[in-house]
Amino acid sequence: MQLIRKAAVAFAAFALAACTATQAPVAEAPPSARVPQIFVAAANPLAAEAGMAVLRRGGSAVDAAVAVQAMLSLVEPQSSGVGGGAFMTYYEASTRKVSVYDGRETAPAGASEGMFLGADGKALSFFDAVVSGRATGVPGAVKMLDLAHREHGALAWRTLFGDAERVAEQGFAISPRLGRFLTGRFPQNSAPDAVAYFTNADGSRMKTGDVLRNPAYAAFLKRLASEGVAALYAGPTAQRIVARTNAAPLGGTMTMADLAAYRPVKREALCGSYRTYLVCTPPPPSSGVGLLQLMALLERTDIAARGPTDPQAWFLFAEASRVMYADRDRYVGDPAFAKVPVAGMLAPAYIGERAKLIGAVAGPAPVAGTPEGAVVAGRDRTLEPMGTSHFIVGDAKGNVVSMTTTVESIFGSGRMVDGFFLNNQMTDFSLQPRDAQGRLSVNAPAPGKRPRSSMTPLILLDGERRFAGALGSAGGNAILPYVAKSLVGAVDWGLPMQDALALPNLVARGESFNGEVTKFSPAILAGLAERGVTLRPGQGEDSGLQGVIVRDGRIDGGYDPRREGRALVEAAPVGR
Repeated sequence: MQLIRKAAVAFAAFALAACTATQAPVAEAPPSARVPQIFVAAANPLAAEAGMAVLRRGGSAVDAAVAVQAMLSLVEPQSSGVGGGAFMTYYEASTRKVSVYDGRETAPAGASEGMFLGADGKALSFFDAVVSGRATGVPGAVKMLDLAHREHGALAWRTLFGDAERVAEQGFAISPRLGRFLTGRFPQNSAPDAVAYFTNADGSRMKTGDVLRNPAYAAFLKRLASEGVAALYAGPTAQRIVARTNAAPLGGTMTMADLAAYRPVKREALCGSYRTYLVCTPPPPSSGVGLLQLMALLERTDIAARGPTDPQAWFLFAEASRVMYADRDRYVGDPAFAKVPVAGMLAPAYIGERAKLIGAVAGPAPVAGTPEGAVVAGRDRTLEPMGTSHFIVGDAKGNVVSMTTTVESIFGSGRMVDGFFLNNQMTDFSLQPRDAQGRLSVNAPAPGKRPRSSMTPLILLDGERRFAGALGSAGGNAILPYVAKSLVGAVDWGLPMQDALALPNLVARGESFNGEVTKFSPAILAGLAERGVTLRPGQGEDSGLQGVIVRDGRIDGGYDPRREGRALVEAAPVGR
């Protein structure tokens, strides 16, 4: 079965739908159409192997996701961990239904609109805010995984942490990527907890190749395995989280009650068509609506008939990205606190009008449109730095997890409890909550609120609602174009998934055009310049893509070559 179409396909009405099994007829799959396979794609080999080990012994995709996250918290602490949050997009093969588990952090009950304002009424510098006690939101990843495991787990919770516990106790060699971050000029690197953790017994700073042991984390995992989520959200670990977040500088307001009250949210997926696929993503406070809008804009162009060596293709991609960001930044926030005009942003007529902003040359930065259902909101000033990790798991029964997980920026807030870093997710709110006209941003802080996220773990379905692919990335604000670029490469240009993920990154937002300048050919750079686009090098962690797509009944998987990931694909165990 050939799923890839290299030629342009006429624009289909962009459908906004919750991915439930009752919304489209489910056709029977041909009995020999697919080869049963298990797979894991993750940003670190130890994490990928931990997930695969669970699958080999009959674990479900969610079981393996628990093991992957436990390992990532140890070996990739700059990106995600049990002290952070996550979004999981889940495909259930038996029903062909896609659900979303929202484990986004929440602001403590004592949070306020002006929590990141100084005495002069101006926003704190990001460097001051990120290492403050106010930066940490109530962690959500662990309770979210627990909810998903209760509904879709096959193995006992207590059996899923052994590999991470063993590696934490015995130690692991610091990878080149982690080693680079240990010497980076990030404020977290000077935080006392991070300094202590990454310092050798002789007082020297750890480096690539040094063995890092974390007995405190091993002990925590042992309790998490035996006690369940109470190990994090109650008792001594919770008390230590409260103490660390309330400590100077700029102590926060988190309490034991905040931790106890946290609840993950199970949501209906937000889905829209792209070419022959249905693309399903998390709804707000995720920016899945932005990704779907970007793909709808691109479908109004001839990008599919072009290719990765054509500067016009990259120009179209840049201009569509700018239009999307103008709307995303203005309107997307926590739907419990703001009316997000999702349907209006994806309405075909509105997409058609917005697509007209893509001209022959790049003009001034696009401004937000007025989709149906929009309310007046203040100009957003959210920074959302690069960070995060993404992984994908598929089990023997055909169930799939696509999960993006984060502690926000590098090493979260730089504060640690029981061997893991605490997130700095509250700095994903707009530090300046109101604009010059006094209008409140939809992403301003508030008690109990979830900050807007760019995390967009997606699932692709084919015309019969069978699993057709999964994709996601790290990268803060840049996640949306990272994922969209890879979709264009794999779907429109027919590239192997590994090659699609490796395509150069281009992030166009407002007046900024950032990209991997050295990876674009001189001809493409010159062609972009002729169209008013001058690329400059980007900053931060850069992309961390993981992706799979079904081709001829088999999994074509890939990982971002900019990181240290692995994409493991094996035949499903017999009898599983």
